[in-house]
Amino acid sequence: MGKPFDLTPVAVRPVETPFRRIATPIPHPDSVAILRSLLEHEPRSMSGQPPIVWDRADGVNVYDAYGNKWLDWSSGVLVTNAGHGAPAVREAIADQAARGLLHNYCFPSAVRAELAELLVSLAPDGLSKCFLLTTGSETTECALKLARSWGAHTCGPKKIGIVSFGQAFHGRTMGSQQMGTLGGGNAWIGNLDPDIHQVPFPDGYRVTDTGFASFLRRLDELGVGPERIAGVITETYQGVGPDFLPVEYARDLRRWCGEHGIVLIFDEVQAGFGRCGTFWGFEHYGVAPDLITCGKGITSSLPLGAVLGRADIMDLYPPGSMTSTHTGNPLCCRAALASIRTIIGQGLVENARRMEGVLMPGLLAIQAAHPDRVGRVHGKGLVAGLQMVQPGTKEPDPDLAHRIVELCFQRGLLFFAPVGVGGACVKISPPLVITEEAVREGLAVLGEAVAEAV
Repeated sequence: MGKPFDLTPVAVRPVETPFRRIATPIPHPDSVAILRSLLEHEPRSMSGQPPIVWDRADGVNVYDAYGNKWLDWSSGVLVTNAGHGAPAVREAIADQAARGLLHNYCFPSAVRAELAELLVSLAPDGLSKCFLLTTGSETTECALKLARSWGAHTCGPKKIGIVSFGQAFHGRTMGSQQMGTLGGGNAWIGNLDPDIHQVPFPDGYRVTDTGFASFLRRLDELGVGPERIAGVITETYQGVGPDFLPVEYARDLRRWCGEHGIVLIFDEVQAGFGRCGTFWGFEHYGVAPDLITCGKGITSSLPLGAVLGRADIMDLYPPGSMTSTHTGNPLCCRAALASIRTIIGQGLVENARRMEGVLMPGLLAIQAAHPDRVGRVHGKGLVAGLQMVQPGTKEPDPDLAHRIVELCFQRGLLFFAPVGVGGACVKISPPLVITEEAVREGLAVLGEAVAEAV
């Protein structure tokens, strides 16, 4: 579980570089009243992030109102792929707001049609329908509904099982949290769905059996055969690492799902829109799913999600029976069109791939300096992580990860709170517009913080 950061202002060493500026105690004394107001009026669960009161953001930087500037390695939790406040996105939102069309429910709009067509054109062949929603959780809930409906439609009412992976995260609504059990987040539900099953994620670190036979063995142990399974859902990468499936495992899974009429779902909410150095993260596997769930980086700003899929699955429900109040909100659609075109037009997918060649060697060097405390380093494109462990073990060390993040934001490098198994992964996900100079500067700061924390 997460832990709060101390709100006591700390006098820290001044910093002044092209990407960072720390000129005051952190957090700034004048911001403490705002932080305490949030503690008083919001649920305690909202208090887990570094105590920096964001005032504005631009490109790879976040600013407070007191003269401090951070190099952002969070992308606001993997949202601002095209950069904070990307000019084209801001202009698109402003233009749409000036038109006065801010909401239109499911009534048709030209901008929704334009975005749906663009997304389908970017999806693998055969995924010809797009359903626009609001959040990642909403898209994974929709995928659950569609997979079960497809199974029952094609094979009868017993084919409703859903298989997901241990330590996955698919959102915080009831269905999504039963499919994604990270950190025991489904404990509140009580009456768990008996037809949602978990198998170990073959990360090669905590789960060392990485062959697809292990997937089949686990289903045998659960007493669940393919005739009862409607869908398999996996994050393209599990955010705890980030950990990717072995390529052959993913390909065997794709073949097995096809042979048994099972809907394969890739959750691309964190992975899509260039984050992994490919437009879709699953391109690393050389396979295509039947359904894609996506969100976060789709707009680089406003709330929007989408399910992309095969027409025969997506068209199961008649008019009016699968909708959402804010589906395809016009402001969000304009933001998405601008963000996607920026990502493609400015070569940000390719930049993420190039920056991986700078980022990963730097992270591996940090691990080499502290091999008994940095248990695993993994990443693709511009998503990576340091899994911090107790000395000489694989046991997570959340206090060490927390301290590293704290030392970094005091130095002007911003992460979101440690995540993953035990809350001990320092997750790295800068905007895709980041330059090599900024990557190297961030690595230097991170290396200093790890050394001090250790």
